[in-house]
Amino acid sequence: MTKADLIENVYLKTGFSKKESADIVELVFDLIKTTLESGEKIKIAGFGNFVVKEKATRRGRNPQTGDEIEISSRRILTFKPSQVLKASINGQD
Repeated sequence: MTKADLIENVYLKTGFSKKESADIVELVFDLIKTTLESGEKIKIAGFGNFVVKEKATRRGRNPQTGDEIEISSRRILTFKPSQVLKASINGQD
């Protein structure tokens, strides 16, 4: 499913215009993005949790040469689905 598909579904299910539907979808994505950029967790009941985690600097190896390299610290995004979503995907409604 693409963003355009999401906009189309919002349009069909809510009765808003396509422009209003696109604005709603964009607003939700922007809100999620800015919340995660600030390091906050997003918890959507019945769906799951989005969490930004910090990874420390660590030593690694270049697989082609075997040389040791330093892998810089960074932030990663993780998603953990809720039990409700897992059950739904596995047909255990």
